[in-house]
Amino acid sequence: MLPDSERFVDPTIGQFDEVRKIGMGPMVGKVAMSTREDGSLVEPGAQVMLQRDDLLLTYTVAGPEALASIVEHPEVIAHADGHRRTGVNTASLMLAALRAEGVRDRAMQAPHPRLHALLQAVGEAPYESDAQDVRFRLPDQSGQEQLLWLDEIRLPPSTPAAWPR
Repeated sequence: MLPDSERFVDPTIGQFDEVRKIGMGPMVGKVAMSTREDGSLVEPGAQVMLQRDDLLLTYTVAGPEALASIVEHPEVIAHADGHRRTGVNTASLMLAALRAEGVRDRAMQAPHPRLHALLQAVGEAPYESDAQDVRFRLPDQSGQEQLLWLDEIRLPPSTPAAWPR
């Protein structure tokens, strides 16, 4: 859930054959959210339904105990670096998409200073994607180009820290 923009994002949706056949990439949908007394956004057990072409996808909201059961699972711990890199790659592709004509201006209006700094840092730099990584081709301090993962790009010191803070 991206509460500031009232969006629900599921980058893993392609694991299901029915969705993969449609070929529309990650699921992104607008969801009406309101913060509850306990700070959560949606009641555990609530269902979020989003349309994807002819499919109606139903998500059931898990409670906070689900996060611990996922992140503390031995398989997740054993593959933490791979999961982290997958997240960085997904964010990199999203950043590349936000540079598109007509989209960049709206992205720069979003109330997210780190997004602004990243968009400015990558500018129109090309990115390369292979079977494992998405990296931006940017000049280093000496002007030589190098391939950088999103989390390696230097940002101004005034840029807010990445999550978790």
